[in-house]
Amino acid sequence: MNGLAQEPYFPPPGDEWETREPGEVGMDAGLLDEAVSFAIESETEASRDLEFNHHATFGRNEPLGDPVGAFKERGEPTGVVVRNGYIVAEWGEPHRVDQTFSVTKSFLSATVGLAFDEGRVADVDEPVGPSMAPVLPLAPECVHEPTMEARPFPSGPQVFEPFASEHNRRITWDHLLRQTSDWEGTLWCKPDWADRPSDDSRQWLDRERHEPGTVYEYNDVRVNLLALAALNAWRRPLPEVLREHLMVPIGASDTWRWLGYENSWVVLDGRKVESVSGGAHWGGGMFINAHDMARFGYLTLREGRWNDRQILSSEWMEKARTPGEVNPGYGHMNFFLNTGREAVPAAPEEAYFHAGAGVNIVYVDPVHDLVVVVRWIDGGSRNEFLAKVLEAVRDREG
Repeated sequence: MNGLAQEPYFPPPGDEWETREPGEVGMDAGLLDEAVSFAIESETEASRDLEFNHHATFGRNEPLGDPVGAFKERGEPTGVVVRNGYIVAEWGEPHRVDQTFSVTKSFLSATVGLAFDEGRVADVDEPVGPSMAPVLPLAPECVHEPTMEARPFPSGPQVFEPFASEHNRRITWDHLLRQTSDWEGTLWCKPDWADRPSDDSRQWLDRERHEPGTVYEYNDVRVNLLALAALNAWRRPLPEVLREHLMVPIGASDTWRWLGYENSWVVLDGRKVESVSGGAHWGGGMFINAHDMARFGYLTLREGRWNDRQILSSEWMEKARTPGEVNPGYGHMNFFLNTGREAVPAAPEEAYFHAGAGVNIVYVDPVHDLVVVVRWIDGGSRNEFLAKVLEAVRDREG
């Protein structure tokens, strides 16, 4: 079943997003209020000082875990519920710009989708390497690919070719998008093994590599590699691409920012360009408000269309939501799928969500024509909160 409206409402740019009482769009106001109260009461216990929280979590537990990107203090528990395109509930600080961590991956995926639709990425199943120009990093000591050998003599600036090794040259766009590449190397001073490493440090440097496409591993070094590859495909800073081709067309605010790292700068066509953080590990990433997150979720709900403009092709949207062979619960980053209703048992199988630490969630439900943004909720309370929102949908089926 697909419950999407045949002639949907699209909010205009700015703050004139129309609201509806829950009863006007088939939702129970009392049950929705209960869901909102639960989200507020279930605020994460992690520090609101996000840089301190990084040091207390990833920075404490990972080798080379020092931040290299920006952080900011977060705000109150926040959320927005959109049904049939209309806002039916919001709480906290929906206009406050905060980090959204790995939801950044979904925006990165969208820039690759835009490149695919323009023919800049011809085939996601083809290797990335042949279309990847040599990279001239401004911090050459922060990149290393296995074929680069130490030189016994001083030399000038060195280019970086991230897909030159025998293993890496087999990696396709799809492998990067599905986090199954097992790319080997160091990018922006972070080796691939430094993100959520094995407990056995003997495996960090010389373990056997998995054939690309055979093993899923959530790894932000490789996500940042995808951002660098997308930068190469566009030959423009990705925030410019996203703003022009997606955020302006969907009426997003001018307050969001997509940031990289202090050492993730390259020379591109004669100018210094920042390669942005794709996953916001170690700082950076997408800084954005809840309304703009809801607009992005609504774009994906509407199959990549906004009013009469197809922003992301239906072909790309289908690819993004196709379960991976290795991980059926993951599409293109960061589409977490509800395959077998395992991720969110109360939700229909067609539902999916864009997810990031914090916890930040953009839940998208085409069966119930529903988008839910929730920020700074305890991760263990996510499913109960979504179940409460779904319980408020009067016409819920199954």
